[in-house]
Amino acid sequence: MTNWLFLMVGVMGNAASLLLYAAPILTFPRVIGKKSTEEFSCVPYIVALLSCLLYTWYGLPIVSSRWENLLLVTTTGIGTLFELSFILIYVWFASAKAKVKVAMGVIPVILLFCTTAVVSVFAFHDHHHRKIFVGSIALVASAAMYGSPLVSVKKVMTTRSVEYMPFYLSISSFLSSSLWMVYGLLKHDLFIASPSIVGFPLTILQLVLYFKYRKMGTTEERKCDLENNDEKFKQLQLVMSENINGKS
Repeated sequence: MTNWLFLMVGVMGNAASLLLYAAPILTFPRVIGKKSTEEFSCVPYIVALLSCLLYTWYGLPIVSSRWENLLLVTTTGIGTLFELSFILIYVWFASAKAKVKVAMGVIPVILLFCTTAVVSVFAFHDHHHRKIFVGSIALVASAAMYGSPLVSVKKVMTTRSVEYMPFYLSISSFLSSSLWMVYGLLKHDLFIASPSIVGFPLTILQLVLYFKYRKMGTTEERKCDLENNDEKFKQLQLVMSENINGKS
């Protein structure tokens, strides 16, 4: 029974994580269509890339014992490809200033991953200590990944719009963090469970903010409404002026 439960939660966790990594697919048609990244942030994709790279390394037989974390490796490996694709698309359509910001984020991520990989291989000579070293760094990156959409919180609260904090990204984060938390606890692997324990309340906060501001509409919709109201007001003024002139 425990094995079936373990497998079922692991498969559902994989599916939820793939949804999380693939969530920006629904955002990028807008970026490509407008040929602009607008005010979307690349931070969630960069942080997710770091998390995927570290957990893919963590799950490989070099760090873990044989293929005990095969489910983890398959998910994060695919996630790495997704995040790299999104970052490349973002850079292609970003302004020169935004490109520099992305580079300043991606370069440290690559350096950190390479340093972690090299140190884990040459400084530690058994799986146990390698897992502790890589897992400790990976859990911080993963917790940051679940909280990364919160970089948009200030804009959401200022504009009173969830336009730049998509619902599908928040709900995918919620499902992924809750399922991997259960998976890690069943497996007695705190390096898998801990990020989700931290990320779970952060994803709930994202959903609370979404449902609080979702009825406000997007910035473009509210701008359109204002323009329509202005037009109606001008038409009303014109009608009133004509009526006054007619009576005169």
